[in-house]
Amino acid sequence: MTQPATTPIAPAPSRDVTWTGLFTFLLLGWSVLLVPSSIREVEATFGQSDGGMGLAYLLNNLLYITGTLSVGWVAGRLLRAPVLAAGPGLIALGLAIIAIAPAWGVFLAGFLVLGLGGGLIDSGVNALFMDLYEGRAAGALNRLHLFFALGALASPLAMGLAISNGVAWQAVVAGTAVVAAPVALALATRRVPPVHAAREEADTVPAMPPGGGGRLRLLPLPLVALAVAIALYVAAEIGVSSWLVRYLDDAPVAQATLALSLFWAGLALGRLVSSLVADRVGAVRYALVWTSAAGIAILASLLAPTIPLAIACFAVAGFAAGPAYPMIVAIGGVLYPGRSSMVSGVLVSAAMVGSIVYPPLMGVLSEVVGLRAGMFGAGLAMLVSAAAILVAARLARRDGAVHAGAPAAVAGAPR
Repeated sequence: MTQPATTPIAPAPSRDVTWTGLFTFLLLGWSVLLVPSSIREVEATFGQSDGGMGLAYLLNNLLYITGTLSVGWVAGRLLRAPVLAAGPGLIALGLAIIAIAPAWGVFLAGFLVLGLGGGLIDSGVNALFMDLYEGRAAGALNRLHLFFALGALASPLAMGLAISNGVAWQAVVAGTAVVAAPVALALATRRVPPVHAAREEADTVPAMPPGGGGRLRLLPLPLVALAVAIALYVAAEIGVSSWLVRYLDDAPVAQATLALSLFWAGLALGRLVSSLVADRVGAVRYALVWTSAAGIAILASLLAPTIPLAIACFAVAGFAAGPAYPMIVAIGGVLYPGRSSMVSGVLVSAAMVGSIVYPPLMGVLSEVVGLRAGMFGAGLAMLVSAAAILVAARLARRDGAVHAGAPAAVAGAPR
């Protein structure tokens, strides 16, 4: 029986490039939670309501999506390193504007710049790691997203500690801006592989199918299924993160915030473990099992008879959900090698759609039928995300797996 060809293993990238990328994602995780962590102080400083902040979040996310979609196109026409460096550079600029903003309009401008910089980092560094670790991206992407989780775990703790000790929230924001500037310089001076410009551009142009048919195909169906999977995963993850403290309203504040910390600690631990073992297991099977487990754990929390048991379920959900995002991106990278910026841009943008749509919807559900229904929806979204991963794998098999190396990515998929 003929064995399927596999994607050639690329040589090990230099450690300075890898560590710069990891630290950049640590910065991203830290910076994106600075404003949410200080939302009470931000609203008081600028006289804003929750509605005003909701609009700010929406605009920030739209600029984030703009960054994720543009980075591959721009990097394919310019040197990749300066384009990547623009991400932390814009984060430094945006945070600096936020820190000194005298009025709401100025704050909003800085918040938009922050979103654009975050999108450039998210898509750009994901694509960079897919190129650096082609053929073994699952473990590398789990390590990368582990650093995001560590930043996201530490930022609220640091902001809360600073505010409780009388330090102005703007001081923490300004300090992060100072740190982001040298990160931009480090990325600009690293030797990174170029973007496969011709292949990336080919994916942005509608292609005629073989045989002269008239149907245009904008995106391959397996990638569309992966986009659905990652959108639903992020909708559930951000939904739980945004509303968990409010959901545990009967618990003391310290206990409820501990639950949120444990959820993110679980995410970080799950990514750490996955970075060590994911490359040894079929990517699809691994993502399918753990995403399903996360959904089951969230649903189990609704049946927990006590608050401590519910908190334990959310900690387990975090651990199980940890590898989902990087594994979905890794599957896309293996299915479409040499098109990392296209894959990363599509998947990160789909993830942002999930973060925009569902967390606000949970607020509406809370007003109408209660927040318990919103948490049920988050658990269900995780399970449907797992189903979409399976659909993507089967579509890849049906289409001949797009390229010769793709069977390795879908080897673990149930038939």
